[in-house]
Amino acid sequence: MKTISRYILVNLLGWRIAGEFPDIKKSVIIFAPHTSYWDGFYGKLYLMQLGINYKFLSKKEFFKFPLNYFFKIYGSIPVSKTKEYIDYVAELINNSSELHIVLSPEGQLAKTTRWKKGYYYMAVRANVPIIVGFIDYKRKEIGVKGVIDNLNSIEAVRREVAELYSDVSPKYPENFSLEIKI
Repeated sequence: MKTISRYILVNLLGWRIAGEFPDIKKSVIIFAPHTSYWDGFYGKLYLMQLGINYKFLSKKEFFKFPLNYFFKIYGSIPVSKTKEYIDYVAELINNSSELHIVLSPEGQLAKTTRWKKGYYYMAVRANVPIIVGFIDYKRKEIGVKGVIDNLNSIEAVRREVAELYSDVSPKYPENFSLEIKI
């Protein structure tokens, strides 16, 4: 699957893989910008070619028949907006020898200046780093921008995330904002 996914992403679709995926067994991977459903498709191909164990967090509204079967096969788990859900995801990570939880902190395709904070709290509770994944349509690049290990301050993490995404071009720029409120 790794070779096929890479071939499709790079050779057939013309994307370039940028940045090395770190040698980390467990993490929370944030993936942005998320302004199109295509982001998920390209992101899935990218993750498949890495050969890592991962689960996507997707809106629970997507898990209605018959789409629920597709999303489960896709590797998604439904998101709930409760604090207990953050503990649930942290427990999933802690009970696995290798697991990366992938999500878009924007939480929607439309423009938002209030990114979800759950990714930060999941990483803190599971004591894992945050891997900053990206998709850049202008450069036609997908990959990793960096790893955030210091999770002492949500404000500092937010600033680092904004800096890492500052030169990334989304599919629909009008739907992406780095003026993120905490």
